[in-house]
Amino acid sequence: MPKATIHIGLLSDTHSHWDDRMTHHLSDCDEIWHAGDLGSLKILDEMHRIAPTVRVVFGNIDDHLIRAETSEFLHWEIQGLRFSMTHIGGRPGRYAKGIRQLLDTHRPNFFICGHSHLLKIQSDPSFGGLYLNPGAAGVHGFHRKRTMIKFDMTAGSLTNVRVVELGDRVRKRSNQE
Repeated sequence: MPKATIHIGLLSDTHSHWDDRMTHHLSDCDEIWHAGDLGSLKILDEMHRIAPTVRVVFGNIDDHLIRAETSEFLHWEIQGLRFSMTHIGGRPGRYAKGIRQLLDTHRPNFFICGHSHLLKIQSDPSFGGLYLNPGAAGVHGFHRKRTMIKFDMTAGSLTNVRVVELGDRVRKRSNQE
């Protein structure tokens, strides 16, 4: 019998970084989704250790080993909702090359991407769905805060959508250091 509520953690741009905060916040997830730039197969192993279902696309920094284990694009359906995910997707009004055609072809209710390191959740009437970018969970890049998104799926609806801050990108130095 399918589970009534599915708990999902969405992250991106870990760039080989994994820490206890990520494990803590993802420990109650039934599924973990990663929108690219894992940086290391170690990240994939950590996600599989935590959740029974892991959905991952590769990013531009990911090597041939990661690309052999993942896909450039993923399309799936859960509880009647359609999802599409890739790493380099752009943003509403400025989608990357080929994304408009992907959205028109697959007509997802939710389009997920990473790459920009900019957290954004936005309705996009141009494809009639919700755009999700979880920001960056890793420590490499220009972002100030490390972020991910968590949400639940219940009866074909996304519920309890929340941003999880994982801390500063760079550890602040104390006066004693």
